[in-house]
Amino acid sequence: MKQQKEQAPAIKGESRRKFMQLAALGGGVSLLTATSWLPEARAAGGTDALLLSCMDYRLVDDIERYMSDRGMRNKYDHVILAGASLGAITDKYPEWNKTFWEHLDIAIKLHNIHTVMVMDHRDCGAYKVILGAEHTKDPGVEKETHATHLNHLKKMISEKYPKLKVEMLLMSLDGTVDVIG
Repeated sequence: MKQQKEQAPAIKGESRRKFMQLAALGGGVSLLTATSWLPEARAAGGTDALLLSCMDYRLVDDIERYMSDRGMRNKYDHVILAGASLGAITDKYPEWNKTFWEHLDIAIKLHNIHTVMVMDHRDCGAYKVILGAEHTKDPGVEKETHATHLNHLKKMISEKYPKLKVEMLLMSLDGTVDVIG
């Protein structure tokens, strides 16, 4: 029992450190919302692309492997929204839309990106929650549903930023990727 009491302060101290780290990170993120300083704050160098993908933990390693296999390791910015393309355009979560567009704008201004890659994935929980499970039961319907949202977002990006190249991708749970459109 004595050993547990001695460990508790260390755990408590660790929790405070984690809280302070998160608070500092949050403060830094809030600074990014004021974009008037961006032209003077351009980062040295640049990246090739901005990748929008889903938050699904099952695919984190596969996404990294896919990007590395394309020669893009450490050459892209990464934005994560549940549902990826759907998260960027759904009316159900308008703040997600705003987040995507603000990140894209900052990636253009700070890192000179020239490509936006949007990677949805099969068996997406966000699609089930936002649209309903019937959109993911049949593989053909699922692919068509993703293609609809991917192409809608592509059109929106192309209208706002006509010079950007836009790639639409659909990853399977085995890590294979189909190009859409």
